[in-house]
Parts: sequence; C-alpha cells; structure tokens
Amino acid sequence: MKLKDKIAVVTGGAKGIGAEIAKAFAKEGATVLAVDMGEMTYEMDNVIYYQLNITDTEGCKAFYDEIVEKFGRIDILVNNAGITRDAMTRKMTDEMWNAVINVNLKGIFNLVRYIGPQMENIGGGSIINISSVVGVFGNIGQANYAATKAGVIGLTKTWAKEFARKGVPVRVNAIAPGYVMTDILKTVPQDLLDQFAALTMLKRLGQPEEIAKVALFLASDDASYITGQTIQTDGGMRL
Repeated sequence: MKLKDKIAVVTGGAKGIGAEIAKAFAKEGATVLAVDMGEMTYEMDNVIYYQLNITDTEGCKAFYDEIVEKFGRIDILVNNAGITRDAMTRKMTDEMWNAVINVNLKGIFNLVRYIGPQMENIGGGSIINISSVVGVFGNIGQANYAATKAGVIGLTKTWAKEFARKGVPVRVNAIAPGYVMTDILKTVPQDLLDQFAALTMLKRLGQPEEIAKVALFLASDDASYITGQTIQTDGGMRL
C-alpha cells in the first residue's frame, strides 16, 4: 500500500496508459480522480471518473476547488492527457497546431498552476508529466507533438525548481514512453509494429502496465530523492 490514503489526479485516466496508472495507484491505496473527456473503459474501487476538458481554464479551477473541498488536498498529479494531429510541416494547419498545443501544454499548465502551489502549502507532493521519446528525439510528421512533448520536459525541470524553492519536497518528474501498445497502435499494420519493435534494444513494444509501474515508483516515497528528471521508458529506442 505505497500510496495509502493519498489523493491522486490522473488526466486521460479513462483508457490506455492513464487507465493503467489510475488502477495501479488505486491498488496501492490511493483515491484516484480519473479525469477525461471520453467514457471510462473500466470500473474499480477508489477510482472516480470526472469529465473535464483540461484546455478550459475556468473548468480546471472549478475541478480543483471541488476536489480540495471534498478531499482536503491533492497529493499526486499525473498529467497524461494528450492528443496527436500528425502531418508534415508544410501540410500542418493552424487547427492541427493549436489543438495539440492547447491540450498537451496549456492543459498541463491549467492544472499545475493550482495544484503545484497547493502541494507547497500542504508540505509536499508528486507531479508526474507524461512526455514522449518524440520530445527527446523529434519525429517526422509530428512537429506539433514533438514541440509539446519537449515543452513538457522543460516544464518539468522548471516546476521541479519552482515548487521546491522554499524547501518543500514537491517532486516533479517526467516519463518519456516509446511505442506502447495502446488502442491507437492496435490499428497499425503488423509490419509497421515489427519495424517499431526493431528500433528498440529489447526488440518489442511496451505495455501500458510498464509505464504505470514507473509512474507508481515516481509517485511513491521510493522516489523520495528524485526530481527534475525525465525517465525514458522506451526499451532502449534508437531513432
């Protein structure tokens, strides 16, 4: 019960990696608020669904106020929600660029601007931002996505400094997954999946549960001396 009695918020928590993180936290004793725009794909004790558009600044403030009023605090925040709108740069539209920036960067900022200072006030906490290897290496046809995921790493380092500057143990870290077998990849032809797997040292794709285990580690006291870091969970990917 590594997260016994903790209050955790997981965005994009209705399915995929976010769902596995929410379930892993709940199994370890946390009460989890699974924030998402889509419908939940599972049911579990101690996981509470909350529909929220994280690009809505006022909606995020209302969500924050409601959760703090109901539970008293937020101990853990996982910023997992994200979208893609892929295209080569010459074909990328303003809508495609702005949509990804709004969800993947503004959406994270909208929650951390409230929850980060609250963690300072309660004496500590853990913020985990889900980046991507694309934010480290870049990727053809994903200029918008790569920019946001690189930005997430910059935000992680900045917030690790900001929220600990008064000597309070608020830890902020990022996870940069590689190719993980979520629903999106399940629609990709097998020959392409084999190519993705070949790019890794381990010669296979990741599973959502493997990302969840890293998030659980970073959320727990096992990672009490780790902050400002980006953990590449990619099977040793080479791009």
